[in-house]
Amino acid sequence: MTEDSPTTLDAALRARRERVNEAIDEQLPVQRPERLYEASRYLLEAGGKRLRPTILLLTAEAVTGTAPMDADYRSFPDVDGTPVDVLSAAVSIEVIQSFTLIHDDIMDDDDLRRGVPAVHREYDLETAILAGDTLYSKAFEYMLQTGAPAERSVRALDELATTCTHICEGQAFDVDFETRGDVAVDEYLEMVELKTAVLYAAAASIPAVLLGADDETVDSLRRYGRSVGQAFQIQDDLLDLTTPSDELGKTRGSDLVENKQTLITLHAREHGVDVDSLVPTDDVEAVEESTIEAAVAELETAGSIDYAREAAVDLVEQGKAELQVLESGHARSLLEDIADYLVERTY
Repeated sequence: MTEDSPTTLDAALRARRERVNEAIDEQLPVQRPERLYEASRYLLEAGGKRLRPTILLLTAEAVTGTAPMDADYRSFPDVDGTPVDVLSAAVSIEVIQSFTLIHDDIMDDDDLRRGVPAVHREYDLETAILAGDTLYSKAFEYMLQTGAPAERSVRALDELATTCTHICEGQAFDVDFETRGDVAVDEYLEMVELKTAVLYAAAASIPAVLLGADDETVDSLRRYGRSVGQAFQIQDDLLDLTTPSDELGKTRGSDLVENKQTLITLHAREHGVDVDSLVPTDDVEAVEESTIEAAVAELETAGSIDYAREAAVDLVEQGKAELQVLESGHARSLLEDIADYLVERTY
């Protein structure tokens, strides 16, 4: 990884994450009805790396050549010098992410998220649904508050709307795959692209749209986000099996218990592993750590863990190659480093 001189990559990410957190506090205050907005902010306050909005801010820096120490993200100069509020766009992306997590936890009936009770557990099902819907609609409000020229704002809104549609399509595929034993790798990668990677693609391409970059740059950044987003999901699938529950923030091995199709299980099936028998229960709370350990050992023996890791690394390399469209510099280096981090992280 390239160092973020004079600070580390971690420090660079932390600085931008703090700006996003401050903006969330400004733009999503607790107001009447208080319970709704408390629930809407609940996961946002529980933590999160803010990777997607950080990628958005770094892309803005890379597209315009603006140094981070000079960056006022609320009044960020576009290619013509006109100020654009890219921080509002970053908040928009992050609240969409939180909306998807709330609804995903409801659909999977998960108990934990980011180490705390899921929103529908902490509050109730009705409030959780409304909180997710509120975040979804707020995202479009925030994207309209950037002050970018009307044509670019409309294009960014179109990108956000299409992204949300794709996320729902990907989730529908994911649900369908739970009842199928014949899912192909290409189908899985399409599902991952729709469910997860498109939001990374939006985070990378929308600032380029708002700031007036050319179409080649926008398209390359979208491909960067899509590739690293797919890698992120594959790494998530790996971490679900290899990271203890207290570090993971949810029950370890829940994907296996819920019969989620992943690149790991698809490879294992192709190599003779009876994946359905690895965890003989559909109750996440009842599964024992030793059962998951044994399942992981069998998947490792089949080469499925290494296969998924190599696939994620390949996708990251594809994504980083797309950054050649940008001028070399500090922000581009950080975008390359974030891509590496997505498959090196341990939680």
